[in-house]
Amino acid sequence: MDDTNRSRSEVTRPDRPSLTCILPAYNEGENLAHLVPRLTEYLTRFTDRIELLIVDDGSQDDTAAIATALADTYPVTLLQLSRNFGKEAALSAGIDHADGDVVLLMDADGQHPLEVVEQFFHYWHQGYDMVYGVRDNRDDESAGKRHLTNLFYRILSRSAEINIHPDAGDFRLLDRKVVLALRQLPERSRMMKGLYAWVGFSSKSVTFTVAPRLGGTSNFRLRHLSALALTGFTSFSSAPLRVWMLLGAGVSVLSLLYAFVIVLRTLMFGSDVPGWPTIAAGIAFLGGIQLFSVGILGEYIARIFSEVKARPLYLVGRRVSFRDRDNTVEGTSDDA
Repeated sequence: MDDTNRSRSEVTRPDRPSLTCILPAYNEGENLAHLVPRLTEYLTRFTDRIELLIVDDGSQDDTAAIATALADTYPVTLLQLSRNFGKEAALSAGIDHADGDVVLLMDADGQHPLEVVEQFFHYWHQGYDMVYGVRDNRDDESAGKRHLTNLFYRILSRSAEINIHPDAGDFRLLDRKVVLALRQLPERSRMMKGLYAWVGFSSKSVTFTVAPRLGGTSNFRLRHLSALALTGFTSFSSAPLRVWMLLGAGVSVLSLLYAFVIVLRTLMFGSDVPGWPTIAAGIAFLGGIQLFSVGILGEYIARIFSEVKARPLYLVGRRVSFRDRDNTVEGTSDDA
């Protein structure tokens, strides 16, 4: 996304704003134990009021126990969801419960380098409402995944009313006004990268190099990426419906032309046109198109069905906050 012409907010911002750092976590207990102390110490450079909001998305390991223990020493609040709702829901839960003047979104695996946060704050103080990280390479991914990712975002950006940088992620700093805007969005089928772009506001990108994971392996699988891509298309673009409408119109026109040729040959040469194999192939082809188009339509109907049910995007099973503990943490205060 070219953000050089996105206007900045002409406001005076506090030198040391209150900060909520959202860390969505799924089976990241070991990584949190190493990340939280470093992150807390680093963030005191920019603010005296810190809250590390760990959203446990139904982890199967000791993520909740470690986060609870960390709250005795560090400014940690644990938001434990009742089950695994997915990263998009976990991010939304964090945004809904964030109290800071600015909100920092980071992964809990340590792959988002802390030194980039200084640049985030620099551009926020200059007036940008949203500062987001852009990966400088995808060398850790297969060539096939890189090509598919670029193709997906290129098609989505051209077919939708939003423009999403293919190498941007959830690593970003949000002003309070952006957080409040995101809270107003009611949809259940979510692609957060699309929602960040949809709400607008002045934005600035910062290039960074992805760091190695502190430990463990990624919990994001190909099926998750495929489901997210499908959500992106159905949430932000009606192009698939339009494409198949045009394809149907094109096939209909060709069918009419072919029928005209058959009638003309019969009138001119007095013989019918043989070709049962041709007819069978045509029926199979048209049947396949119909089933595929019905499948696309079904995806949109399924999204509508999900939205109409209006079930909660997530459920909170337990909340533990450092504010409820009798502890004093350097760089924090009770009104963070």
